[in-house]
Amino acid sequence: MIEIKNLTKTFGSFTAVDKLDLRVEPGEIFGFLGPNGAGKTTTVKILSGIMRPTSGSVSVAGFDLASDPLAAKRAMAYIPDEPFVYPKLTGWEFMRFIGDLYSLPPADQKKRIPELLEMFELSAHSGELLESYSHGMKQKLLIASVLLRRPKAVLFDEPTVGLDPKSIRRFKGLLTDMAREGAAVFMCTHILDMAEKLCHTVGIIYRGRLIARGTVAEVKKLASGAAGERSLEDVFLELTE
Repeated sequence: MIEIKNLTKTFGSFTAVDKLDLRVEPGEIFGFLGPNGAGKTTTVKILSGIMRPTSGSVSVAGFDLASDPLAAKRAMAYIPDEPFVYPKLTGWEFMRFIGDLYSLPPADQKKRIPELLEMFELSAHSGELLESYSHGMKQKLLIASVLLRRPKAVLFDEPTVGLDPKSIRRFKGLLTDMAREGAAVFMCTHILDMAEKLCHTVGIIYRGRLIARGTVAEVKKLASGAAGERSLEDVFLELTE
């Protein structure tokens, strides 16, 4: 579970996130939507522990991020839009590093790492240094490392950037599987069609404030016209223009 209470982040006189309240339950895929500069990435950086809030609180799987950061971070995984990997490790070494870092049993690693590398078509490149990987390959490797860990909460910031159509399709299925296994999934995306089809609930942030929250059907009712005749993209544009 991810719980955000009265979260605020200011930079001087500018308020990037303004009194945000959110709760993402285990097994829920939540789509966090908003135009550029609305506060999405700032929120995700606070959730991941990269940035401190000005006020408010965040808890992950019951652990407060401020008072118990190691436990909260151990329960979550964060995939940014620009994947970071250690360039002098090979793909296999990176997966082993993640497994050891999170104290996964060696027998489980030995079994699952080859399966995950094969799933993402990285087996042939597993012995190559990550500095030679393309953006999409690094993204796939990071997603594979998340599946290896099985965290209780997953944060995605534009997760499909750099992925080819086949990998995007596979990612959608994996996202559903993660939620089915009980993970709370928090996803920032500009691909509104994907959010409409995949997310159990969505939230729209605009100028730092959450202006809509609910199922896609509930959010559609906030815009003019018949909800059944409008796409999430139509409603998003109406609410943020």
